[in-house]
Amino acid sequence: MPLVADGTRADLVVRARRALVDGGWREASVVVRDGRVVSIGDLGDDVSATVDVTLPDEQVLLPGVVDSHVHVNEPGRTEWEGFATATRAAAAGGVTTIVDMPLNSIPPTTTVDALEQKRSAAGPQSVVDVGFWGGAIPANLGTGDLRALHEAGVFGFKAFLSPSGVDEFPHLTTAQLHEAMAELAEFDGLLIVHAEDPDGLDAAAGAASSGAPAGGAAYDAFVRSRPDVVERTAIEHVVDALRATGGRAHVLHLSSATALDTIRAAKAEGLRLTVETCPHYLTFDAEHIGDGATQFKCCPPIRGEANRELLWQALVDGTIDVVASDHSPSTRELKFAGGTDGAHGDFDVAWGGISGLELSFRAVWTGARQRGIALETVVGWMSRGTAALVGLPAKGRIAVGADADLVAFAPETPVTIDVDDLSHRNPVTAYDDARLFGEVAATWVGGRLAGPSAPPARLLVRPDAGVAS
Repeated sequence: MPLVADGTRADLVVRARRALVDGGWREASVVVRDGRVVSIGDLGDDVSATVDVTLPDEQVLLPGVVDSHVHVNEPGRTEWEGFATATRAAAAGGVTTIVDMPLNSIPPTTTVDALEQKRSAAGPQSVVDVGFWGGAIPANLGTGDLRALHEAGVFGFKAFLSPSGVDEFPHLTTAQLHEAMAELAEFDGLLIVHAEDPDGLDAAAGAASSGAPAGGAAYDAFVRSRPDVVERTAIEHVVDALRATGGRAHVLHLSSATALDTIRAAKAEGLRLTVETCPHYLTFDAEHIGDGATQFKCCPPIRGEANRELLWQALVDGTIDVVASDHSPSTRELKFAGGTDGAHGDFDVAWGGISGLELSFRAVWTGARQRGIALETVVGWMSRGTAALVGLPAKGRIAVGADADLVAFAPETPVTIDVDDLSHRNPVTAYDDARLFGEVAATWVGGRLAGPSAPPARLLVRPDAGVAS
């Protein structure tokens, strides 16, 4: 059998009648050695490889998903989620790279020492590649910690503009937002922002206390407790800070379409602003969430059907740049806190977060398919786009020289979700019993088949950080 171009044997060749190669569909044989794609040829090319795989006609070959918004929670709250279970869930969903949020672990990733604790926990267990966000909190502004974390290779810095829900990760005031962005602008660091305005939240709570109470079991009361204006105002504060500092910012988990005009104007002005939304905002709607269904609780909240359709339109027109899961798991007891039957909770006290890492790509593809949006467009939002956001040019695409992060995917296979079949730690998800399209048949990370027995994957740093992965 002929060898690859330099006369050596390949580790893997994957052959597919439909492979998404550098953004376009073609028949291809994708040849891998030492974790990288070394050549892309015709389907029937004679290649010597240790493993030779031909996909059946119903499967397509895609680049792995890059999920830039994942809460793993280890160390410190590993009973909520950990690197072993989270990365297995990622691989099962076609996700080959995750970037871990700096909370809800203890300690949060706000110092280099805390980052090293994260890396020590992740290294032996992770079966997909893992990078890390740092955190910007009041206590580490102006201390040198942000620059030190940047030099250690974090991909940017998470900040909350309203209470985060955990005491060890306090939010920034508007003045501290400007301070953080100015400090990061000194070394062109990226600030990623949970954008909800605390004054607006307080006002909504005050209005509710004079009438129907916010929270409790009623979903519509929960949505009223976090109205659109709360997101819109916070995003306006981010735009003001960008204008004042010349920095970079990314708005996380956009739920409210009322902020889209602000975002469009900021981009037209040339401000360096990017925006994500999440699969749950594109899949569910407030009209179909029942009282006590706290598996759907997240902040900002899932809003109405008309709002959801505007988010889809903003993705298509490029106002929203990317989609990431915001996988934010907890124990079942926390997720249904305040309830009496273990399956319904109180929106005032239940943990807010959607467990969806394994299902995120399939959920977005299902919604796109229903709207006539092409599969390659979804890949652009969830692979190439997110890879560009975090500065990983070797991820999110199938091309010579790129990382051999590959997914065999059957896009037309229907699947009814059973939470007990999922790989994340605690059996609760908003997607339980949902009917989705798409089956992940195989996931390769660096050319190695991912799974519980796979060797550990890589811990990632920003390529320009000058430190080893």
